[in-house]
Amino acid sequence: MSARVLAPLPCRVLLGCVFLLSPVAALTQEAAPASAPTSGIVPRIADGKRIYVPAQFTRFAPQTAADIVQQLPGFSVTGVSNERGLGEASQNVLINGQRITGKNNDAFTVLRRIPARAVLELQIIDAATLNIGGLTGDVLNVLTQQSAVQGNFVWRPVVRERIPDFWEGGEVNLAGKTGIGDFSAGLRWDGFSGGGWGGETETHPATDTSFFRAQKRHYSNDDPKFSASFNRKGETGSIWNINGSIERQNPRTRITTDYQMPGDPATTEYSLGDQVKWRTEIGTDYEFALGAQRLKLIGYFSEREGPNNSELLTYTDGVTIPAGSRFSQDGTEGERVGRAEYRGKALGGDWTLSGEAAYNFINVDGSLEDLDASGVYQPEELDGASARVAERRGESMLGFSRPLDAAWSLQLNGGVEYSSLGQSDAGGSTRRFWRPKGAVSLAWNPSTKWQVNTKLQRKVWQLNFFDFLASVDLQNDNTNGSNPALVPPQSWLLQVETIRNLGAHGKLNFKVEAEDIDDLVDQVPINATTEAPGNIHRAKRLQFTLDGTLLLDAWGIPGGKLDTFLTWRDTDLRDPLDGSHRQANGNRVYGNIDFRHDVPGTPWAYGFFTELQPKNHFYRLDYQSTNWGSKPYSQIFVENKDVHGLKVHAEIGNLLRSRDRSFSTAYVGRRDGSIDYTRDYGLSWGWVYRLQVSGTF
Repeated sequence: MSARVLAPLPCRVLLGCVFLLSPVAALTQEAAPASAPTSGIVPRIADGKRIYVPAQFTRFAPQTAADIVQQLPGFSVTGVSNERGLGEASQNVLINGQRITGKNNDAFTVLRRIPARAVLELQIIDAATLNIGGLTGDVLNVLTQQSAVQGNFVWRPVVRERIPDFWEGGEVNLAGKTGIGDFSAGLRWDGFSGGGWGGETETHPATDTSFFRAQKRHYSNDDPKFSASFNRKGETGSIWNINGSIERQNPRTRITTDYQMPGDPATTEYSLGDQVKWRTEIGTDYEFALGAQRLKLIGYFSEREGPNNSELLTYTDGVTIPAGSRFSQDGTEGERVGRAEYRGKALGGDWTLSGEAAYNFINVDGSLEDLDASGVYQPEELDGASARVAERRGESMLGFSRPLDAAWSLQLNGGVEYSSLGQSDAGGSTRRFWRPKGAVSLAWNPSTKWQVNTKLQRKVWQLNFFDFLASVDLQNDNTNGSNPALVPPQSWLLQVETIRNLGAHGKLNFKVEAEDIDDLVDQVPINATTEAPGNIHRAKRLQFTLDGTLLLDAWGIPGGKLDTFLTWRDTDLRDPLDGSHRQANGNRVYGNIDFRHDVPGTPWAYGFFTELQPKNHFYRLDYQSTNWGSKPYSQIFVENKDVHGLKVHAEIGNLLRSRDRSFSTAYVGRRDGSIDYTRDYGLSWGWVYRLQVSGTF
């Protein structure tokens, strides 16, 4: 029977478990806490801060600080910046007024380890009023107080159609207070099992032939991670924080393609990939009084090492030795940062003098091999696949922030960066750069209803050091040469954000970003036949984003909440091949809607999520493609917050059975030449069934 008519057995078992919860919930309903009134999610205003307390989020039955933060109206946690070193703060979350020192150990990792019972209050603060450079708009400060040792756990199995199930997902966290300070620790098993089935029609215009390439794809990853943090406040006011993590990433790929070109025998291709990476990160900071001011010393260490192998094997029958190629990289990448910040008060405001020294590197051995007639791999020449790339960098910045009057606040940051960037082997050399950087932010907050934040920033981007090296993408038959002439992009970024607080009705954010970029990294010609990541002289980006939360009590849905996100961007650069104007790689528009209804007086909640899957454009010098989802991705969920003390959440994803679609064109030579072939591709991946069981101890 078709999956469209009756879901597979795992789905029926999963949904059966969920619906069997109904009588259990009915029996325990008197003991279950009723959902709190939704009109309570309205902040208290004090000293320009919007303040929430955990009791306002009781209806969501939060078990961790992350559960609370995810329900804050109109607030989204920003990702960890990919900018250089630690620099100024990037994530818009503080814990007890302190930024999180780390990159892999990000805000959500830390928040998941904090029990909800340890949260005292949550403060939304205008970044321009803080003496923390790099932030703009709303910043969340989570105030916590640890007590006895507390813990939480989550189990997240995923069942797929025609794809191996993933049962290992989950985590367990522990936090508490000792005689010398507060601690938290967590063991998390992330990962996935994905893929699909379908294929592509390949057409060769020169010979007027076409054929179908049937495909089965399976992607998987096992990603266990242990992370921990410790903080101590001394009697003299000193503050010491240390956090760290160790993680093993093991992404794997297996793609099977069957096809028969006209006049040729049936062919099977196997594209295999296997990567094992160990990642270690340690971050620490110590703040103390020095004279009348305060000094913070920060240290950061990260390292990621291990092999990455890909292989393509082609069989034309069951007897002949296959043709094949193998590309391997074995290397280490790392970052070391030392930073100092000296803070004080002067001229009616707060100032910070900071200095940072950083060392980034990769050390990679890469190789390409082809099978010979005996089925033995033989090395092929691939210049520039093995090298060491390193950058030593130092910067000094001076920051100042102060209120101008009751409604206006100003923040200034300015300084200079020096870097020495070098590559060994492959014709590399050492180059040295001086670059100005900084920002000016102006915030207007005339009332509790309106807020406008404006920021003009001069940025220096971080390079991906693997872009310096030659590499081969066997699956897509793409090769990058070595380009030791890469330089970090720089840009002028203007951001204007308008925030409208709707009180009991929610919150709306509208942001405009305009960016003028020098030396954007894109595919460029190295010589007449080779391309590689390189710098494009000038590019521009204009982006509009609407992000909001509507509380639906006044709309006749008590306990309802609707989160929306929509962004549109326009980019422009000169194509390095023909000089024409075109968009940068990526999509132009993205949007989603997330609805949740916590039924008052019951432990039940339900909702749906849907997102637009727009077209993504990708360009190489000899190839271009457009990728999109055939239908919006949609999912529904049902949740019971008290099943014998546990929270049980079940959802079904890809309800509309969207397919991954793409259309690609490969050229003879480069894109200004004739077409070699086109591929019209479609991949089905069916429904996705997820269960989440969580609790505290």
